[in-house]
Amino acid sequence: MKRILVIEDSAMVTKVIKHVVNQDAQIEAIYATSFAQAKFAYEQMKDDLFAALVDLNLPDAPNGEVVDFMLEHNVPSIVLTGSFDEEKRETLLNKGIVDYVTKEGRYSYTYAVNLINRIYLNQQIKVLVVDDSATSRNFITDILQRHLFQVLEAENGAEAIKVLLANPDIKLLITDYNMPVMDGFELVKNLRYKYEKSDLIIIGLSGEGQNSLSTKFIKNGANDFLMKPFCHEEFQCRVMHNVESLELIERIKDSANRDYLTGAYNRRYFFEVGQQHYDNAIANETPMAAVVLDLDNFKLVNDSHGHEAGDLILKRVTQVLNDCLGRFLVARAGGEEFFILLPGLDNEKALSLISKVRQIVVSTPVVYNEEEIFFTFSAGITNRLKASLDEQINWADVLLYRAKEAGRDILIGDDDEEDLL
Repeated sequence: MKRILVIEDSAMVTKVIKHVVNQDAQIEAIYATSFAQAKFAYEQMKDDLFAALVDLNLPDAPNGEVVDFMLEHNVPSIVLTGSFDEEKRETLLNKGIVDYVTKEGRYSYTYAVNLINRIYLNQQIKVLVVDDSATSRNFITDILQRHLFQVLEAENGAEAIKVLLANPDIKLLITDYNMPVMDGFELVKNLRYKYEKSDLIIIGLSGEGQNSLSTKFIKNGANDFLMKPFCHEEFQCRVMHNVESLELIERIKDSANRDYLTGAYNRRYFFEVGQQHYDNAIANETPMAAVVLDLDNFKLVNDSHGHEAGDLILKRVTQVLNDCLGRFLVARAGGEEFFILLPGLDNEKALSLISKVRQIVVSTPVVYNEEEIFFTFSAGITNRLKASLDEQINWADVLLYRAKEAGRDILIGDDDEEDLL
């Protein structure tokens, strides 16, 4: 939940803002109609205040004093004003506000609220600024930091590659063209050998007057290009557009990797990511347990209570698995069957962990049509890496089959299997 302070003396404008804010369940707004109320509200909520929407002209602060107050207390501030004034806009941007929004209709307030959500998400995004000019780097870094991005810096392309290798979670790179050692153009060409456009956003910059530079950057892999000097809003909009496009692609990819009903990862994703865990276990000679888990008598549940009850059970099991095994790889393999990889756990620890999960599942029935439905699962658990991940999963499936034969609601590991032979 994001708590914001809305400072606005117009009842009509406040009504519109309240309507927009109330559409967003992730934002809680406190309202003030004067500078005095704003200062009081700030003192009450300063420990968890995320941002402020600030009217530039208030009865007791006609010259933007409330903006200065918020900036002095490091509150990200979006200024709302009834008229556009170029000189005032420049002054406020130079002071460090996030943005300057003119009250021109409902969309202006929607834009302001959406911007709050945007800068909230930006806190998790790393950006690398590459420029040999300290002045230029500082200017760009300042804009990005007021939008709450995590910002790293490099003086040339060669240094940028080192920073990227040390920070593989960087999502956005902004590079100047003309730099020593390795210029921006060469940097883009080198990076595109490893990073797709959907993995790393690259925005090229240049103060040189060659129109062909933008074409070269884009053709060789940059997502976007800007000529220097650029205005604050243009830079901000280009960054936002590219970041939101990347996030959309990531959501689409994530959706493709998940089971529609339960939200668990699907079989394809399991083997794609699981292969990396398998290779690491082989290379480092470390243990890795594979689990094949199957709900007991699931067809009987569907036949007795209906498929909606069965769906609820699958969702509950997925929730328990994610809650208990969140740091491991869990996937719904199909039907009532789940695959789990537990890197770093030997067979004894894996059996103990899955046993605890089973206890939670057994003790938490699903309620459907006012009836409690209890359910159990069986599982095969093996640390025998075999010749491939697929073979290890197949062996876990053999152990699961033996657990079913032994009466269900049973876990069988490598040592248990030897006892059964």
